[in-house]
Amino acid sequence: MLPSTSVGSSMQGNGVLNSRDAARHTAGAKRYKYLRRLFRFRQMDFEFAAWQMLYLFTSPQRVYRNFHYRKQTKDQWARDDPAFLVLLSVWLCGFGFVLDMGFFETIKLLLWVVFIDCVGVGLLISTLMWFISNKYLVKRQSRDYDVEWGYAFDVHLNAFYPLLVILHFIQLFFINHVILTDTFIGYLVGNTLWLIAVGYYIYVTFLGYS
Repeated sequence: MLPSTSVGSSMQGNGVLNSRDAARHTAGAKRYKYLRRLFRFRQMDFEFAAWQMLYLFTSPQRVYRNFHYRKQTKDQWARDDPAFLVLLSVWLCGFGFVLDMGFFETIKLLLWVVFIDCVGVGLLISTLMWFISNKYLVKRQSRDYDVEWGYAFDVHLNAFYPLLVILHFIQLFFINHVILTDTFIGYLVGNTLWLIAVGYYIYVTFLGYS
């Protein structure tokens, strides 16, 4: 069954959410909590976020198992700690220095990849998958159960990180001496890396909704 949130578990005897639980379960309350922690670095668990980044390559199933644990302990599927997004931005800054780009070029790369490739495309994909999963993939077709949009966006971030590392880090070791040589081997290596990156994105996304 898809990860869905049931509002019925916090209902009173008459089937109505009490005011405290209703306020805590709203999307606005969760978004406010997430954005508030975005500027409080001491409250972020960067060690755990780094652990997730490592296991997204070695064992992505363990990362999604942790989402189940979060549901049991905090009653929500989506991340409530923006440390993963912050570390992802730090990675992008590092790519700019590896490419020996200037300060303004690095800022342009960061803004493009974060706000277009990651956030912009992620909003579209997450919203589409959120709609499809709630419309067609949830087993119990009830208005008391739904897939959180924040979880759909987290699935995109999980899948985007390996793609980012493969195309913007691993590919750098081959781009000058192999990929840009205009030979069959160059085309083969470049297209193979893209195939692996896109395939990994689809695989991690599939795990999130399976």
